[in-house]
Order: sequence, then structure tokens, then C-alpha cells
Amino acid sequence: QVQFVESGGGSFQPGGSLRLSCASSGIHVDYYAIGWFRQAPGKERERVACISSVPVNTYYTDSVKGRFTISRDSAKNTVYLQMNSLKPEDTAVYYCAARVWGAAYASACASEASDFGSWGQGTQVTVSS
Repeated sequence: QVQFVESGGGSFQPGGSLRLSCASSGIHVDYYAIGWFRQAPGKERERVACISSVPVNTYYTDSVKGRFTISRDSAKNTVYLQMNSLKPEDTAVYYCAARVWGAAYASACASEASDFGSWGQGTQVTVSS
């Protein structure tokens, strides 16, 4: 059974930094596309970043480009989201998930949350002064 566990959230000040972790079990993060998403109250879940399998490509939503970095650690089977220059509008619950294609997992990134599955429970990030 595929499972993702997010961690690293909390309360942070604007301009600060944090790193979220997404620990995977059941599939290896090297072989499938993994996405980070966020959902703020009253808003739809949006893709923040995604890292594909091979070739390795990374994708970011415009609002986080230059501030967030997605990466993975093969040995730890974990995907990270480094978040710098935090803004209050980054406040949301952050989730990770694997790209799915039908009944299988896929290696290429996609933009929509409906293209991802095996969602983690999420971790809350609050940015305020």
C-alpha cells in the first residue's frame, strides 16, 4: 500500500524559511512523479511543485518560482519542498501525492490535483507576523 507522510509544517514569520518532507512507502520516489500541493481555506487545492522521474524535471506554480525548491533523496525515499522568503499567502495545508495514470503510477508531472493519488494527511504551514 502506498502511503505518504508529510512533516515540517508549523508557524513561521514572513521572510522565513522551512523545509517540508514527504516520506514515501510502497513506491520509490525515483520512479514516479511526486507533487506538492496546498489548499488554503475556501480555495481549491493547487499544485505548488512537481518533480518527475526520468528525465528529472521540476515544475513550479508562478507564485513560488524562485522561492521554493522541490528535491528528492533516493536513500531516504523522501521528497522535500524547501520554502524560502515566505509570504502570508503561502499559508495553507500542504500535501504530497503521486502522479497516477489509470490504475498505475506515472513518471511525468501533471498540473491538476485530479491527476494525483495516494494523498498524505497534510501539514499546516502558517505564515504571519
